[in-house]
Amino acid sequence: MERMVRQLLLRALTGKREITLRRRIPSRSDLHAEFDRIASLGLYLHIPFCEQICSYCPYNKELFRRDLAERYVVAVKKEVDLYADVVRDRPITSFYIGGGTPTTMLAYGLGEIVEHIRSVFRLRCDIHMESHPNHLCEDSLSLIRSIGVEHLSMGVEALQERHLRALGRPYTVASVMDAVGRAMSHGFKCVNVDVMFALPGQTRKEAEETGRALVRMGVDQIAAYPLFRFPYTRLGRNGQPKNHGLSLALKRRTMLRSLEQVFYRAGYERTSVWAFTRRGVPRYCSVTVPLYLGLGASGGSYLRGLFLLNTFGVSEYARALERGRLPIALSVNLTERMQQAGWLYWRIYETSFAKSDYQERFGTDIDDAYGTWLKILELLRLLKDDGSRIALSDSGAFWLHALEDVLSIDYISKLWGTSKREPWPDQIAL
Repeated sequence: MERMVRQLLLRALTGKREITLRRRIPSRSDLHAEFDRIASLGLYLHIPFCEQICSYCPYNKELFRRDLAERYVVAVKKEVDLYADVVRDRPITSFYIGGGTPTTMLAYGLGEIVEHIRSVFRLRCDIHMESHPNHLCEDSLSLIRSIGVEHLSMGVEALQERHLRALGRPYTVASVMDAVGRAMSHGFKCVNVDVMFALPGQTRKEAEETGRALVRMGVDQIAAYPLFRFPYTRLGRNGQPKNHGLSLALKRRTMLRSLEQVFYRAGYERTSVWAFTRRGVPRYCSVTVPLYLGLGASGGSYLRGLFLLNTFGVSEYARALERGRLPIALSVNLTERMQQAGWLYWRIYETSFAKSDYQERFGTDIDDAYGTWLKILELLRLLKDDGSRIALSDSGAFWLHALEDVLSIDYISKLWGTSKREPWPDQIAL
């Protein structure tokens, strides 16, 4: 049933029965032609190192080694140089550093990479970066500010000792709250805290207590999301329950509704499907920008008519650049319909967008392309269309991610799971 739903939705949205990424590096002329159609873009930098591997984390990472981190610095700088002549002076309008755990490299070349990016690309934006609570001592926070990070996120995940132990988080509630407080005192424009809900055995009261504790501290933004189980992670391999099912869906909806009320009563606004930001604070955001270039091992690039994915293997990534070639493992040409579907998904993910943005991007009216879908969703009270702007309702935000359970996790598991096993796969069909 799930497979049938995925195929029907994929065909309806993209016109394709499947999307196949192949082992093909675009030529320099193809890259020039692609970037010539782009006025500005975002930038993503992946730092693939962690001090421990969390059982639930789906992202590309491996245990930190100083020698490999030093090699990685050289490799990323070479990748930047290889893109210099195609990016040229186009403004970079968003810059996000994710992982892995970027702060593992704080004293081992992260600043050097950022400075090199500044020297080559035309940055016209703040830097948003992920971090680990255990790394946020006073000296580290000062160093983070010194390299230009203005928006900082940390994965707290839970504020009950039993859930921290179950997740394998290497800190206590008291120490992580101290880290949050220190971060908030260092003048960042936005401090974001990630927390999970619908954890095994978690009660609604515990979820609400977590939300209220962060609100009392005045945290700028809180991203609350459920625990997802990816088949290729240790949690997924251990035969844990699936991501969906009626009882789990009801538990998630109940807990998310409770958290929504906690945040709304405290004056927070929903700024993405899972994020709630204090009014007047610039939001912390990951790469949901329409077009972006991805750097580093497993970095993905979403361009106008092209999606590129770098090799996941850190050593393979470095080796490719040491040989003077781009570390692209897979690519796929995007049809206009695929571009439209991808654009619409990420704009809805942000919960609100102007219909004129679609007109500006694609030169057509969004109602001509998706009017029937939008009317159905409005009738179901999943979104509101006032004629000029589309805004997702709270119910719409929940059901978008319920749909993502059916669609994205399967696709991500295929793409990322295969890429983690095979550094240079011949092709992957989604």
